[in-house]
Amino acid sequence: MRGARKYRHVIETPEPGKWELAGYEANLPITEKSNPITKEIDRADPAQIVQLLKECDAEIFQEEDDAIINYKRLYSESVLTAMADVAKKVQEVIKDPEDSLIVLSGCGTSGRLAFLLANSFNKLLKGLYRKPCYSYIIAGGDRTLVMSQESHEDNPLLGVEEINKVCEGKRRVVFIGISCGLSAPFVAGQLDFCMNNMDIFTPALVGLNPVNMARNDNVDGWNLTFRQVAERMQKLHEMRKAFILNPAVGPEGITGSSRMKGGSAAKIILETLLLAAHKATSNNTEVTEAYLLEILRTYERVHKITYAQSKKIAAVVKQAGTSLQKQGHIYYLGWQNLGVMGIMDATECTPTFGADFCDVRAFIGNGYKDLDNTEGDLTDLGLQYAVSHEDFLKNVLPSVTENDTVILIFTLDDDVKEVEKIVQQVKENTSHFYAISHATAGQYIPTSVKKLFPSLISITWPILFAEYEGFFLQKFQRQLCTKWILNAVSTGAHILKGKIYSNYMVDLKVGNSKLFNRALYILQKFTGRSQSKCLEVLLKSIYNTDNLTDEITDAEISKHIEIAAHMNKVVPTAVVALSRNCSIKEARNRLDCFPIIREAIEAILSSPGRKRSAHQIDVATAD
Repeated sequence: MRGARKYRHVIETPEPGKWELAGYEANLPITEKSNPITKEIDRADPAQIVQLLKECDAEIFQEEDDAIINYKRLYSESVLTAMADVAKKVQEVIKDPEDSLIVLSGCGTSGRLAFLLANSFNKLLKGLYRKPCYSYIIAGGDRTLVMSQESHEDNPLLGVEEINKVCEGKRRVVFIGISCGLSAPFVAGQLDFCMNNMDIFTPALVGLNPVNMARNDNVDGWNLTFRQVAERMQKLHEMRKAFILNPAVGPEGITGSSRMKGGSAAKIILETLLLAAHKATSNNTEVTEAYLLEILRTYERVHKITYAQSKKIAAVVKQAGTSLQKQGHIYYLGWQNLGVMGIMDATECTPTFGADFCDVRAFIGNGYKDLDNTEGDLTDLGLQYAVSHEDFLKNVLPSVTENDTVILIFTLDDDVKEVEKIVQQVKENTSHFYAISHATAGQYIPTSVKKLFPSLISITWPILFAEYEGFFLQKFQRQLCTKWILNAVSTGAHILKGKIYSNYMVDLKVGNSKLFNRALYILQKFTGRSQSKCLEVLLKSIYNTDNLTDEITDAEISKHIEIAAHMNKVVPTAVVALSRNCSIKEARNRLDCFPIIREAIEAILSSPGRKRSAHQIDVATAD
């Protein structure tokens, strides 16, 4: 039975899940546990996939339940208090921005979120004729905004170098480090630096694991672990000198894929507290819990409004999956900040699903002019960095075929005639084009545009607040709605392509130490072999050899990752080699007999001689 609820909710959240019970995958942090809701998502049809992801996303808004493990949740008093405390520190900078800065930093999805938020709130300040005071840091620099650069996450010293650059000459900095799993050394290095310079910095950590579940692995070239940094922050948090915002929101729908629920929850938390700070400043009042709750409830409404479109979302998922199955592509064409959401989703498919960068690609109106990133136009780095609509029309559209799916993402405040013009060109190459359209109450999509699309996900938003901040809240709501839809489309498409087994990303790119450890765990779970044996075969798969030299076995993990980042099917190959006790060459040959990764793994794991199903195998410690 669910415990008594403290707050009235807009949506119905799921009952407490198995993952909350003591002993459920006890050796894993929440963000790396598998979610019982989606344990058979690999067998689901498009409508079921969308429904399962809807249930997972609803867990963000669950309250804590005294009847089971007492994890802090989004609505827990301690979390709301910490959000208010950080908002008050932000408010101080907004009021007196001279030589002051609010810095958001992260890696991968978290870094892209930091970029999005810093730009959005600077625009809010400019609209009020206030001095912009936000900056962002993303591991790997601006190229990571449009192309995955996973390895930079592992370098805490690089994180320190970047924070020094951005904050040089500042007398006061509110630093917000985002790491959903409390795991990124890049962010840990920055938080440690802040705590060593408290005369200037007020550090805050945003993540989704308890501190005792923060990553505790040794970091190459550093003398601390993330957990040690977080534990030090916890002591300062108790004195209100540093702050940790880490509600539990449940495991991801696809195990460990923090681009999904993790990114959404971090977005909700940060936008809520930052908007509350701005609203309180405009009204010349204090930040209150009532401010925070008012904004959080609007995000619950976003969940309700988004998934009211489930049937139409499922239709797009089905077609996107068909495109990938036929070796086709998915293209997002977005306008303004919704174009950024497309870029975020597309970029994250490479490390998550082992996808090629061209499998899912995104383009934004005027390219880097609309992206408004610090380093400016990156097109000279290569075609994969060409992200404008003009780049799509010139470089990509000529090769688009009936096997491809194109999704246009816009609001009725954008240039709808331009949307119409692009659709007319796209439809000459493929009939599979869709739209995600956002309007405010009183706006209506032109009939000429509506008739162009075989399927249109059209969402109308109510006018929320009269204040200027309310306009930005609606922008953030549209972003979150678009994020949930695109996450469902790209995830569902890759599920239908066979890139997921149970709810595990079995063909992930081993691009950093977190993904290396995740790959190792997946091997243990599905083969029942010891960690040492799984490590041995994982290295054999990475180096494509059956003979591991001392040079390989003695190398640091960073070396293995450097090689693995350029290899395909590392984890599936290792699963086959471990399950069949065969060579790496034979394992790759067996995989080649199956065009679909999931089918290959299922055939291997269910073959004669295997006594236990993959889901019954506990992680072993010895053979």
